[in-house]
Amino acid sequence: MADHYFTNSPGAGKNRQTTEATIWGTDYALITASGVFARHGLDIATAVLLRSCDPPTDASRLADVGCGYGPIAIALADHCPRATVDAVDVNDAALTLCQENAAAAGVADRVVPLRPEAADPDARYDEIWSNPPIRIGKQALHELLMEWLPRLVPDGVMRMVVGKNLGADSLQTWLTEQGYPCERVASAKGFRVLVAHRSDRH
Repeated sequence: MADHYFTNSPGAGKNRQTTEATIWGTDYALITASGVFARHGLDIATAVLLRSCDPPTDASRLADVGCGYGPIAIALADHCPRATVDAVDVNDAALTLCQENAAAAGVADRVVPLRPEAADPDARYDEIWSNPPIRIGKQALHELLMEWLPRLVPDGVMRMVVGKNLGADSLQTWLTEQGYPCERVASAKGFRVLVAHRSDRH
């Protein structure tokens, strides 16, 4: 199985290479390496998410949970000029690459790579974006989402992409049952793009 976000491989960070990605009309050259998710280029799920959602250009605080080498976080910072973006991952090599890639894109002052335990628990985000680590298992995924969803501002949203065959529809139902009304905004190439809203219940 290929390494996913939220894994920390002993060999991570070696065999560096550069991959190119065009996000919201901007071209990026991103350094990747072994042991980091999607090292050979932007994965299909992330591409579907980015094609399906526009950047929240007026946002001031954003998060990318499971940032990998940083394509979502960097594009968000680049297209949301007022925003600081917390780029969160447990893979230390990915965080290092994210920092390097943010510097190369000219947004290092507003992209903050960090491990989950280093995130400010009192921070509140206008939006949280994620290609979540589905393969960690349902219970662990639910715990992860319940850790981050309460950090949304009132009326904030979490945008995520999930494989249809990996339980996207049941996850949508579960999120709504937890008090985070969730809608499917796109479906492509076997993936669902879900948007969960912070509601008045929280």
